[in-house]
Amino acid sequence: MNSDLETAVKEASKRWQAAFNAGDAEGCANCYEANAIMEAKPFGTYNGRAEILEFWQMLIREGFTDVEYINPKIVAAGDSSAILSSDWKMNKAHGKITKELWALQPDGTALIREDYFSATS
Repeated sequence: MNSDLETAVKEASKRWQAAFNAGDAEGCANCYEANAIMEAKPFGTYNGRAEILEFWQMLIREGFTDVEYINPKIVAAGDSSAILSSDWKMNKAHGKITKELWALQPDGTALIREDYFSATS
């Protein structure tokens, strides 16, 4: 995999986790492309950054925090995108990320284009 792509995805993923753990729903949503799709089982499917923001606001309001990725794996999905998969845990739930599709942006950062994960309390 392109080392610039891998570095961008790792940094962006850390930025998302830090935002979530700081209770910053807007910071979480800003890690997604404007037209991203997020499927969060069993909660539902969210289209676009505004709906994704509402989801993270709701979760943070309900006291979810301390997310930690367990054994994340990143594989290339072309020259300018990569897929992250991982188990995860937090204070009130745990689950599996089956696919975070991160796309390299013109400025060299990565944003989530597609996010598919499941949660269990």
